[in-house]
Amino acid sequence: MDFNVKKLASDAGVFFTRAVQFTEEKLGQAEKTELDAHLENLIARADCTKNWTEKILRQTEILLQPNPSARIEEFFYEKLDRKIPSRTTNGELLGQYMLEAAKDFGPGTPYGSTLITVGEYQKKLGGAEREFLQSSAVSFLTPLRNFLEGDWRTISKERRLLENRRLDLDVCKTRLKKAKLAEAKAACEGDAAPDFQETRPRNYVLSASASALWSEEVDKAEHELRVAQTEFDRQAEVTRLLLEGISSTHVNHLRCLREFVEAQTVYYAQCQQFMQELQKELSSANGDSFPNAFAVNPSTSGLSVGSSPISSSSGAPLGTSSPHRPTISSNALEPGTLKIEEVQPPATGTRKAKVLYDYDAADTSELSLLADELITVYTVPGMDPDWLIGERGNQKGKVPVTYLELLS
Repeated sequence: MDFNVKKLASDAGVFFTRAVQFTEEKLGQAEKTELDAHLENLIARADCTKNWTEKILRQTEILLQPNPSARIEEFFYEKLDRKIPSRTTNGELLGQYMLEAAKDFGPGTPYGSTLITVGEYQKKLGGAEREFLQSSAVSFLTPLRNFLEGDWRTISKERRLLENRRLDLDVCKTRLKKAKLAEAKAACEGDAAPDFQETRPRNYVLSASASALWSEEVDKAEHELRVAQTEFDRQAEVTRLLLEGISSTHVNHLRCLREFVEAQTVYYAQCQQFMQELQKELSSANGDSFPNAFAVNPSTSGLSVGSSPISSSSGAPLGTSSPHRPTISSNALEPGTLKIEEVQPPATGTRKAKVLYDYDAADTSELSLLADELITVYTVPGMDPDWLIGERGNQKGKVPVTYLELLS
């Protein structure tokens, strides 16, 4: 490979000189040309825009794709300028698993049919998520990424060039200053009469010629300073125009942000609609499809209409208070539809419970309780969710759930 040794040496010298100059400026040992206040404000605004755009872009990517491995894969596809393959969303994958499980469990069983219903809606949710991800990537992520990888790189390049022009200008100022000092010193030595006792005659002649040489050096330095000042001003104007374009960038990002919010609104509205439809389908299913030892059918209740809550006596320790007696709902069972003496415990579903507070029965259908005693409880179809059937020996009656701690 053919190396240009002279150019390499020259670039290395310039780099070393600028490094020394930059260090001296930081230490306050060298002159530094300050930019005008307007340009400084534009630079600060641009840096702020770049930093926050990077953070917003990074966090949005995490929001849309929490999997870091998937983000890395997408990054390489973008760098290789290849189309990112379509990826199944988690909702679609969950829905597929539910549908496959329903086949094994039997589509005709309550659990299998419910899995099919829920699985289909999970796939719908996953499809809505896919559309949201694609829309957000096009309308929001791509413009932010284009700014960082396009406009900002151009701005950074021109700013580095402006900094080099400023360093060159400061070098020319320093060189002119030194040349003028040397010229003044040479002029002073040339005006003084020669002292043949202490100074050689040829030194006097040399000092006169040196004054002329320094005058030429001053003229040369002034010319270089004018050239450097012109280049600096021109580069400052170019940089200023680019930085002022940040305002247009903000307008563009504002439009993209509104499109992102619109995409979010559509996505969450679809999710809400799907979940409401799913909820209606599950609610319309037979209640026997969801067995539960303590399940409740709110259409009926084990208490008479018109009953009113009665406060219970409290036997709780000092510093604690017993809970309020459960309110009896107005849609309780009609009188005579359920009699405590006719209630039989189920074959399965009975549990032991510890009484937390004393409780006085309000009528013959309820069972009085003493704190810390153990009773057997169970529910029957049609009971209010705030009540259970309690048994203690031969005694039986309704007891409030809030006064109990279920043990097993």
